[in-house]
Amino acid sequence: MSAPRVPPSGRFVSFEGIDGAGKSSHLDAVAERWRQRGLDVVRTREPGGTPLAESLRELVLHQSMDPLTEALLIFAARRDHLQQCIEPALARGAVVLCDRFTDATFAYQGAGRGFDPAVLTTLEAWVQHGPHGLRQPDLTLWFDLDPAVAAQRVVAARAPDRFEQQDEAFFRRVRDGYRARFETQPRRFARIDAAQSRDQVAVQIAAVLAERGW
Repeated sequence: MSAPRVPPSGRFVSFEGIDGAGKSSHLDAVAERWRQRGLDVVRTREPGGTPLAESLRELVLHQSMDPLTEALLIFAARRDHLQQCIEPALARGAVVLCDRFTDATFAYQGAGRGFDPAVLTTLEAWVQHGPHGLRQPDLTLWFDLDPAVAAQRVVAARAPDRFEQQDEAFFRRVRDGYRARFETQPRRFARIDAAQSRDQVAVQIAAVLAERGW
């Protein structure tokens, strides 16, 4: 039996979904599996991933602010994250696994907060454009889950932050925002049914990666 293939070096995979969808634990599992195969794996998150971006994350998660300020802080954190972490890792041939990226901004600040998506698109172009064009993940795993179920999981797991305290209507808008990104960029996205058991979700992820030869 042939050994499982591994993802080519210099690949960028994002894990997306509303709070409580379970993406982070599955990201850790994928990271560990690929490290055991000898890959250089960078596990990171947004907002965050660098000292500066982590400081901005604390402000975004815990300080009250208007949607434009929120979006600007998130994109400022993303710029530093790209320059200091993501781009250097990809350049040396690492696989970058990121807990959320720009899709989350369009889902949370755009659809959830009702902020102008045209402004977000402009910020996306300014912040993420580089020598290789607009930096986007090579693959985005979208953990899709009903907000009512997600809320129950969050309450059972931890004290909610400023976003997790939002009502169900907010998270339904966020879910719709993710769906819109999925529908406009289907080749990059893979939808994961996060309502299934942990083992069943892991099987879905493995199938997506196998389909790509990873």
